[in-house]
Amino acid sequence: MDGGAKPLGYSIDICMKIVDAIKAEAKLQNVEIRWQPVTSSNRIPLVMNGTVDIECGSTTNLVERQKQVAFSPDIFRYNVRMAVKANAGIKSIADLQGKTVVTTAGTTSFRLLKEADKAKNLDITNIGAKDHSESFLMLDTGRAAAFVLDDILLAGQIANAKNPKDFAIVGESLRTENQSLMYRKDDPQLKALVDRVVGGMMKSGEMEKLYTQWFMSPIPPKNANIHYPLNAETREAFANPSSKGI
Repeated sequence: MDGGAKPLGYSIDICMKIVDAIKAEAKLQNVEIRWQPVTSSNRIPLVMNGTVDIECGSTTNLVERQKQVAFSPDIFRYNVRMAVKANAGIKSIADLQGKTVVTTAGTTSFRLLKEADKAKNLDITNIGAKDHSESFLMLDTGRAAAFVLDDILLAGQIANAKNPKDFAIVGESLRTENQSLMYRKDDPQLKALVDRVVGGMMKSGEMEKLYTQWFMSPIPPKNANIHYPLNAETREAFANPSSKGI
């Protein structure tokens, strides 16, 4: 968020390009934008019931979700890992034995963690939080030893922490996931426009420039730098746009 109530970010900028394309295609002078905050739990219902036309967040394109909503080509790919206190001595999933882990309601994080425990011998307590900020607060205040989530979102939380060096992202990748913009199903005109805009930004190199702006440079409102270089998975997504999901 900027100093007021306006959201900012990588996916927001991509959505604004889509709004510009809608204005041009519909020959409209202005399109009123209504910002609707969503959580991991309510984002799909709000798209399905028409409250939200397009969700510009950090939603994973899962094949199972495609029964309810539609997705743009992947705009980002990342790995699910965990944030811990840098001095906690936690380096891998095995180090979570007997500890408490926080995950955000509506995410797949804890399920992936349990699936990664193939021997089924880890005793882990899971607590849920309503959003990523609350999850990170539980880690920061010691109520949880680890916060499991997409590593890019963890990096963003850490970059905005009071003392970023107090935290580290560690452990094995639980899954490579793909972030997409989400919108309603059964709207071929909207899908065609979104695919054209997002695919065009990737082919022209505009998407990579936008990525560098938001993930490798100081960003508002605090001029924090997330320091998250373009990974091989996202580079492949830019080279071969796809919305097939995982």
